[in-house]
Amino acid sequence: MSVIYPRRQRQLQSLVKKLGLSAQAPLKWELLDLALTHPSISESANYEQLEFVGDAVVRLVAALVLWENFHDARVGDFAAIRSVLVSDRILAQLAGSYGLELYLLVAGSAYGDKAGQESRLADAFEAVLGALYLSTNSLELIRPWLDPHFKQLAAEISLDPARQNYKAALQEWTQGKYKTLPEYRVTQLTPPTHNQERFVAEVWLHGRKLGEGKGRSIKAAEQAAAKVAFLAIEPPQ
Repeated sequence: MSVIYPRRQRQLQSLVKKLGLSAQAPLKWELLDLALTHPSISESANYEQLEFVGDAVVRLVAALVLWENFHDARVGDFAAIRSVLVSDRILAQLAGSYGLELYLLVAGSAYGDKAGQESRLADAFEAVLGALYLSTNSLELIRPWLDPHFKQLAAEISLDPARQNYKAALQEWTQGKYKTLPEYRVTQLTPPTHNQERFVAEVWLHGRKLGEGKGRSIKAAEQAAAKVAFLAIEPPQ
């Protein structure tokens, strides 16, 4: 079992307080410490395994929140909303709201990688969920503070189930219905359009084009194409 030094223990207690949990909560502090240790610090003692557990935990919590609060939604809506809730973008935002980066141990080389900050925070957030779950083998240390976030976000997203993440929503739909992924075909526009859209993307499934979109980047073009496809197969009600 790793030793947690007093300064580090105070840091972890500060984070637990931000989550609204008691310092006397049945928490395995060594797991929380591990959850906040980036692989750049140690190849063996880092958050990767806890992240694997936390990935399942966050999807379960999202599913339970949807089940308990959106009784009339279709399964397809559940999948579309959950895909947004568990995305790196949302998890990184939640991590940022608790200042998780202040507690994450990261080596200098990785810390300087600003492009990887979102995935780093999302991974650490999942690892923290994994540590909290394994402390009690239940969701008692997680749902009291995570549920309110997911309820609010789900309510907002339910007005537009694929808001800001049409690719993920379309993928959830094709996997659920056909057990396969859509294919994106991207070409570059020469010259760009007057809106500086440089790429055009088509999304295909089983030899049929579902949608087409343009964007300033490949990612933006794919999202635009996915939006067209998703709204065609799941029109707003």
